[in-house]
Amino acid sequence: MDESAKKFFKAILETPSPSGYEQPVQELVRKYVASFADTVTTDLHGNVIVGCNVEAPLRVMFAGHADQIGLLVTHINDQGYIYTNTIGGWDPQQLIGQRLTIYTKSGPVPAVISRKPIHLLDQEERKQVVKTKDMWLDIGAKNKEEAAGIVKIGDPVTLELGYQELRNGLANSPGMDDKTGLWVCLEALRRAKKRGLEVALFAVATVQEEIGLRGAITSAYGVNPHVGIAVDVTHATDCPTIDKTQEGDIKLGEGPVIYRGPNMNPVVVEHLSDAADYGDIPIQWGACGRSTGTDANSIQLTRAGVATGLVSIPNRYMHSAVETISLDDIDAAADLLATFAHRLTADADFTPR
Repeated sequence: MDESAKKFFKAILETPSPSGYEQPVQELVRKYVASFADTVTTDLHGNVIVGCNVEAPLRVMFAGHADQIGLLVTHINDQGYIYTNTIGGWDPQQLIGQRLTIYTKSGPVPAVISRKPIHLLDQEERKQVVKTKDMWLDIGAKNKEEAAGIVKIGDPVTLELGYQELRNGLANSPGMDDKTGLWVCLEALRRAKKRGLEVALFAVATVQEEIGLRGAITSAYGVNPHVGIAVDVTHATDCPTIDKTQEGDIKLGEGPVIYRGPNMNPVVVEHLSDAADYGDIPIQWGACGRSTGTDANSIQLTRAGVATGLVSIPNRYMHSAVETISLDDIDAAADLLATFAHRLTADADFTPR
């Protein structure tokens, strides 16, 4: 991973992008790819579509979603405390005592989220799992008038963003789901173009994946690819309490995961495996017996159908403030996809056989 690519990775992790409010990250994407993309367009949904060799007859799409889970301001009470709904799938336990940022028209506003201290919870309350509606945001306002003068209903909220490196090439940050996949798709396109392409290659920063795979539906319809590969995160199982017999044996630092199952075209899977062998790229294998809940699901069902693959980045502690990945894994994933695209010929046939 070169320094400019790593700098971009850190920048997108430190930029907010809750579903429906991805514009700041999408602007970073447009600026970053300007030096190597042949085309850069933004559709009416907000998907940023980056293309190389776009006139080639065989169209390939890499999709990494730009959005992250967050919160949305729904109410300000008389004391100036702020209540929210979730954007995307939260475990409310992850939110207690976190530092947050509210993104207002006048700029970011720091906040904290909490509930009654444990000392003041009665015995029944201590037994209950906290609900989002039982927590409030505190910006330090004295009353509703002060808070409402800054924060408006509908303002988006994220965990306090940041990036921290750990030992052995690991790093943690909110939003690794799916800034890792977004980075991989763009970096794969950059590397593939440098190596040479016989196919048209599009890398798409999709929007609103966390609330129903929405950006993949609209962007795949627009790109109309023959082949589509979604890049997302998957659960690393190399930590306590996760059942490997059901979730697979997935480790950080041992490469990206190629998935098999009905959501994945077997010829695409074979080409990905061949690319890993050809490039001596470490990979792991995963399986899913249903639609995957990733952009791969929407891509596969676009128009008359798309030959679809799913490449995933192992991620510990998904949908938390400390999502943890391996930098080596995202670098290997970018190499895998670049090799896949570089080796494709214009007459490649992905009809299952």
